Amino acid sequence: MIPQGVKETLSTERIIRLPVDEIKSNPRQPRKRFDEEKIKALSSSIRHDGLLQPIVVRRSGEQYELIMGERRLQAARLAGVPTVPVLVRAADEADTLRLALVENLQRENLNPMEVAEAYRALTDTFGLSQGELADLVGKDRSSVANTLRLLGLPATIRALIIEGKIREGHARALLALPTEAEQISLAEQIVSNRLTVRDAESETSVRQKQKAGTKKEKPSHIAFLERAISSHLSTRVTVEERRGGKGKIVIEFYSHEDFDRLTEMMNIPIPR
Repeated sequence: MIPQGVKETLSTERIIRLPVDEIKSNPRQPRKRFDEEKIKALSSSIRHDGLLQPIVVRRSGEQYELIMGERRLQAARLAGVPTVPVLVRAADEADTLRLALVENLQRENLNPMEVAEAYRALTDTFGLSQGELADLVGKDRSSVANTLRLLGLPATIRALIIEGKIREGHARALLALPTEAEQISLAEQIVSNRLTVRDAESETSVRQKQKAGTKKEKPSHIAFLERAISSHLSTRVTVEERRGGKGKIVIEFYSHEDFDRLTEMMNIPIPR
């Protein structure tokens, strides 16, 4: 179904029929993978009963460009129907992107990497903070931040997420490891041994403890501060104390989006 907020903006517009050949796909469509079997099933339904839910388009030269309804348009083409019902609305490229992204995000039918790319497209296009983005897509800010962090993973792991071999929960466990080599190593173990998310989190903890065991153990109050700040900021934090009460705090970030999230949490004004 069309998201309620979008539906309300379209409620005053008339439905017309357009030739399928006059409708171009949306080049900003965030969804990259489509279930062919579901497309075929929808195509069979359209061939039998017609397209019952209109798609949304905008005028583009002598043709029309799709805003919402890519799966329905593909199925209509496959069904060979000559025309489909559409809502034609005035929309610039920014509106087209926003509507396409919000429709897919609210349907929750994108894989985690498509969601992350969609979030980045929204923030880049509209200059949104992570809080504003969270409000727009109806998610809490921590969820948005964690999803954006997936963009900092190595390409091989991002591909495994897209293929469905690794879940988003697995990916978050991998992000706790400090190097790409360690992340890839554990990702391969997750796939080959079919580890659950809980298993992956446990293995991450074991590897962190093993690495920490090779270093000089920190005083308990410093270790406590590291854990507390790391938990609050949802990222890796290192606290080093020197003589005379001096020291430093190292806060890690994994992408430009993650950096923006951290500065926003710390109320640091960053010019855009």
